[in-house]
Formats: sequence, C-alpha cells, structure tokens
Amino acid sequence: MIQFISIQILSFPLLLLSRVEILDWLGEIFGGGIHLFFEYLAFFVAFRYYIFLRKKSNDVISSTNRLSIIIGAVFGALLLSRVVAFLEDPIFHYQLGFLHLLNNKTIMGGLFGGLLGVELAKKIIGEKQSSGDLFTLPIILGIIIGRIGCFLSGTDEFTYGMVTKSIFGMDLGDGLLRHPIALYEIAFLTLLFILIHQFKKKKKLESGLLFKLFMISYFAFRFLIEFIKPNTFLVLGLSSIQYLCVLCFLYYATTIRNAFVYVFKKLHLL
Repeated sequence: MIQFISIQILSFPLLLLSRVEILDWLGEIFGGGIHLFFEYLAFFVAFRYYIFLRKKSNDVISSTNRLSIIIGAVFGALLLSRVVAFLEDPIFHYQLGFLHLLNNKTIMGGLFGGLLGVELAKKIIGEKQSSGDLFTLPIILGIIIGRIGCFLSGTDEFTYGMVTKSIFGMDLGDGLLRHPIALYEIAFLTLLFILIHQFKKKKKLESGLLFKLFMISYFAFRFLIEFIKPNTFLVLGLSSIQYLCVLCFLYYATTIRNAFVYVFKKLHLL
C-alpha cells in the first residue's frame, strides 16, 4: 500500500505537465463530474481498505457495536460537514438557497462531526474501547483520492490557494498562478500515511493514539494552509475552518500536552 501511494506522488510531475489534456479526456468520460467521480471512488476504496484491515486485525469491538459506531460517524459527519461549509461564507451560501446548503460540505467538518458522532454512539451503546485506529489509514487514503479530484477540478472547487509568484504557482483554470493547495495536501497526507503505518507496527501503542495523531497533525496542517487560501469571510482574521481546528486542539488538549512533555523529556536527556 505504501509503495502504491508513493508511486502516485512520484507520478504527479507528469500529471502537472499534461493537466489540460487530462481534464479534457476526463471531461469527455464523466461529463464534467470529475470531482464527484473521485469522491465516490474515495468512499469505495477507503471502505474496502477498512474491511481489509479489520479482517487482519484482532478487533475487540463487536461487529454490532462497530456498525453503531459507523452510523454515528456518518450522521455526525453529514451534519457538521454542512454546518462548517455554510460558516465558511454564511451570507453567500444563504443567498444560494437550501439545496446548495445540502450539497455543500467540507471534509474538516465531516471529520470532527464524525468524531463527535462516534463518541455519542459509543456512549449510547456503552462501548468503552477506542475505535479510531482502525479507521485512520482508510480515512487518509480516502482524502488523498478525493483531493486528486479537487485538483483536477481546478477553481471549480474551493481547494485552490492565493495568487503567488513562487515556483509552486500553477494555473488551475482561471489564468492566474495559484498555490495548488490540493497537491500540498496530497503530499502531506502521503507522508502522514507512511508515518502512521510505521507507528502501527509498534506493539506498545496506546489504543486510539494513531487516530489522535492523525487528527492533530491534519488539523494543524489545515490551520496553517488556510492562511494561503483566498478566504473572504474571516472573524478576527481567522476562517471557520481555523476555528474548528482550534476546537479540535482543545478536544485533544491532554494528548497535545503529553506529547510536548514527552518531547521535552527526550530533549532534556540528550
């Protein structure tokens, strides 16, 4: 799996060189629904990968409780993904109407909403075991695939950055050189996938630690990357995504504090 994802990243220079031709070809096949195709593909591949990992693992959570947890995650993700997307620019989204609100969503709200939905479902069914580790790698893989669709959609999806004069600037469809944020995210998530996959091989890991590592790392990355997105609705200089990131940091405050203490002790011993 790591080799597969590494190959995808190494092949991106070829993708960048012929983006226009690829878009034309994909447009003929999918009729303009490139992003939707990759979104469905991401769900399918991530779920199949999750099934594969669960069969190989000694899952202490019963199938019935796993199903309840997944249902909680789905409903939490559906709700908060749309709420956070609406808050990215409330006035603009309100003017577009209710149907637009239903179709508009963000992965950040989906992740945090899914987390809250899982915790609520576990509280209802009385499940005490951590459940996130088994979902971690499939989620990362799914986001990577989804971001390929975002990149190929160019400026049709709000996953592009500000205009830049740096060497990373790309024409994403509007004739301006912009930060290709979707590609930055693919590169970051690929490295995170490899890192977590290596951590997973260690036997003395706290249950739930892999998922916490993913959430804290990804939300930290997204907090920073928001500063080079052309957001138009800001409160005290921060976007709704960044405020959600702050909530995530508060939620995992104990884990973050323990990580800093651990690193400090290691540095002190050197």
